[in-house]
Amino acid sequence: MATRRPRPGTGRLGAALLAGALAGVLATGCGAPAATGADGAHTTAPAAASPAPPEDLCTRVVAHWSREVLDGTTYGDYQSMGLSNGQYEILRAVVDEARAEKRRAGAAAADALIGRRVREGCVAWYRSGGPGEGPWQ
Repeated sequence: MATRRPRPGTGRLGAALLAGALAGVLATGCGAPAATGADGAHTTAPAAASPAPPEDLCTRVVAHWSREVLDGTTYGDYQSMGLSNGQYEILRAVVDEARAEKRRAGAAAADALIGRRVREGCVAWYRSGGPGEGPWQ
């Protein structure tokens, strides 16, 4: 009759390795690091900041890609930029305005226009509901 060999990672050695790994995880903990206050008492570090509002994230990403497109350093469709269709519509309108502003008043004026107009567009877009259910929204 054939002798059954245990699978690797099982048996006493596997259990010991698992116990050691678990002990290491438990020893390091998963919570926020403790800090020492002025009186020497341990305090808990403040919780992580809350996530940015969606209109702030929209502003950041659309402004970035608007500047890239205006400078001619990139071109792509909305998906390659990681934008929704609504964000891409904001980008296209802002870049058209920024091109005219750049010719009229220079690069600094175009950059300022991008910052203002993208913010306005994203705030308005999220006020009306933001992205819809479909991927192209």
